[in-house]
Amino acid sequence: MANKTSGKLYGVGIGPGDPELLTLKALRLIQGAPVLAYPAPDVGDSLARSIVADHLPGGQVEYPIRIPMVTERFPAQDVYDKAAEDLSVYLEAGQDVVVLCEGDPFFYGSFMYLFGRMMERFEVEVVPGVSSLMACAAMVGAPLAARNDVMTIIPGPVDAEIMKQRLRNVQAAAIIKVGRHFEKIRSILEELDLVDCARYVERATMDNQKVMPLSEVGDAKAPYFSMILIHKRGEAWTL
Repeated sequence: MANKTSGKLYGVGIGPGDPELLTLKALRLIQGAPVLAYPAPDVGDSLARSIVADHLPGGQVEYPIRIPMVTERFPAQDVYDKAAEDLSVYLEAGQDVVVLCEGDPFFYGSFMYLFGRMMERFEVEVVPGVSSLMACAAMVGAPLAARNDVMTIIPGPVDAEIMKQRLRNVQAAAIIKVGRHFEKIRSILEELDLVDCARYVERATMDNQKVMPLSEVGDAKAPYFSMILIHKRGEAWTL
C-alpha cells in the first residue's frame, strides 16, 4: 500500500530525442521536480538528460542511474535495486521524484524496473511519451499499418529462428533494438524476401538521424537507437 504522506514517483516519457516532442505535462513535471533521475551509461553523459537540458530550471537534485553497457542480467538489476533504495529516501521525505524515460516509459522502457520495485510502497504515475515507434514512422513518412493489418514488434536480440518465424507471415512489423544484431536481421529479411519492403531509421528525430531503404544500408554496425520498419503490402494506405 502506497504511503499517502510520501512524495510521488513519476515515470515521464520524454520522446525519442527532439526536445520539442515533450508533452506539456512532461515539461511541467520536469521543471517542477525537486528530484530528477535519469538513465545514464556507466561512463559518459545521459542522453535522456540532454533531451531536456534546455528546459531544466537548475537547483534540482539530480540522480543519474548509471547502467553498465553489458548484456548480462544481474549487474543491471543490481543498479535498479540501488536506485530504488536511494530514490526511496527522497520519497519518504515527502519529495516528488521525476524519472526521465526516453520514448515512452512502458514501451520497452527501463522505468518499468523501478516501477516494479516501488509501486507497492509509493504512489506512482506514468506519463506517456512519443515512442520511438511513432517517431520512426513519422520520419520515414509512411504509416506503420493500414486497415486490418496486424502490427508485429520484434526486439533485435531475439533468437534468429524465432525472428524468422515471427516475420514469415508478417503484414507490418517493426524490428527494434537493432544495434549489433543488424547483419543477422538483414540476412533473415533477405531470406524471407522482405528487404524491398523494409526501411531503416537511425536516431529518429535527432540531429544525426538517418533514414533510408534497407537495401541502401552499408555494412556499418547499426547503433542501439535504430529500427527497421516493414510493410509487406507496400503503400496499402493509398488508393
